Amino acid sequence: MGCCPTVVGVALRLVVADDNFLIREGLSALLAEVDEIVVVAMATDTASLIRAVGETSPDAVLTDIRMPPTFTNEGIEAAKRIRAEHPEVGVVVLSQYVEEDYAFELLVDGVTGLGYLLKERVSDVDELVRALREVSRGGSVLDPKVVEALVARKAAGDGPLPGLTDREREVLHEMATGRNNATIATTLFMSERAVEKHIGALFQKLGLADEHVTNRRVMAVLAYLQASGPSRSDSAR
Repeated sequence: MGCCPTVVGVALRLVVADDNFLIREGLSALLAEVDEIVVVAMATDTASLIRAVGETSPDAVLTDIRMPPTFTNEGIEAAKRIRAEHPEVGVVVLSQYVEEDYAFELLVDGVTGLGYLLKERVSDVDELVRALREVSRGGSVLDPKVVEALVARKAAGDGPLPGLTDREREVLHEMATGRNNATIATTLFMSERAVEKHIGALFQKLGLADEHVTNRRVMAVLAYLQASGPSRSDSAR
């Protein structure tokens, strides 16, 4: 349990992974101050991360995307392995930059229990804890700035998704920018009920009718963004 006896519910057990000592210790110290989080282990690379998950059975993992030995996508590979071997463990991957190829790589085979956030989100502890809670419940999280960058790069050349009407594509585009149903309704001069109807229809057409409600929105956004194929962000250098 957390340090405070007034905490309601069960504390989330977390493993933190980052090869940088200061970042790893800083993240752990920051989250250790949160009553509803218990840091049960820290890791410096993929091997120690996988081992820590096996030994401590955490609820969630927070890992850097770049770790030894290649400092490229080790965090993504670790996330996929953890989800395959320990499906009850959620994983949030942190990235320094908006790297759309990596976001696709992480989520393209399924978004359940996975999150992709920029490291700047760490400064908002409440938001970070919400993301960790979401993935631990089997939900998914995609950083709004990643979505914005993807939409900006692909909006001009997107072709129609098979089976969607023009109005459904407009609603999906607005969803991809992170707007909620009420804001979409205002932007497109529609009733909120009409927006809900269009979203339900596009979920059906994209084969997402039976997915977790949060996952459906993330997966629908990925389907929209994949319509023209991913391209590596120029900022990822």
